Amino acid sequence: MMPTHRPRVKICCIGSVDEAWMAIRHGASALGLVSEMPSGPGVIPEDLIAVIAARVPPPVATFLLTSKQRSVEIIAQQRRTGVKTIQIVDSVDRACYADLRRALPGISLVQVVHVTGPEAVERAVSVASHVDAVLLDSGNLTAPVRELGGTGRTHDWTISARIRDLLDVPVFLAGGLRPENVRQAIREVAPFAVDVCSGVRTEGKLDEAKLANFFAHVSAP
Repeated sequence: MMPTHRPRVKICCIGSVDEAWMAIRHGASALGLVSEMPSGPGVIPEDLIAVIAARVPPPVATFLLTSKQRSVEIIAQQRRTGVKTIQIVDSVDRACYADLRRALPGISLVQVVHVTGPEAVERAVSVASHVDAVLLDSGNLTAPVRELGGTGRTHDWTISARIRDLLDVPVFLAGGLRPENVRQAIREVAPFAVDVCSGVRTEGKLDEAKLANFFAHVSAP
């Protein structure tokens, strides 16, 4: 997809309605709501995800981060929470995408690809035609406890830039972004959107000063 030098911003690991509105006030285009995960920060109960999603006004997108791999479970989660976008953080069978499309018309699908090396390029290309966007993160599916996001680590942005060049769908860039490095990440990758969790938090809580600083660096020339 064509490079984007003033990307949209997704604030992930939203933990309350107040955090959602703080992110929206600063200009967030999307909010990430984390359901049950094997590891990582920001997990909240599905009933709270539903409350937050119901309070978020259009056109701000609500993303359900799901570690489920069976379509029936993902469909049930979306119906319980009412989110507008499903972010699949683990690998799923190709048939799962078709099941979700049939069952959830109008709900967007985003597949996470964890950039652990050059093999991520093939993975991203193979899933792009099945989803509305690809999100590049820094997890590790082969770790003893699977890391599906929220690691606070960056990855090789040259691989991310190559993926962005090859795909026809929007690319979100995540993984270790913070105010101090987000502008460099944008220069190197030129993603459609950047996605941040720990980089704008202090002791797990959304930090308004860090949030404002992050947005300032995203918008810097």
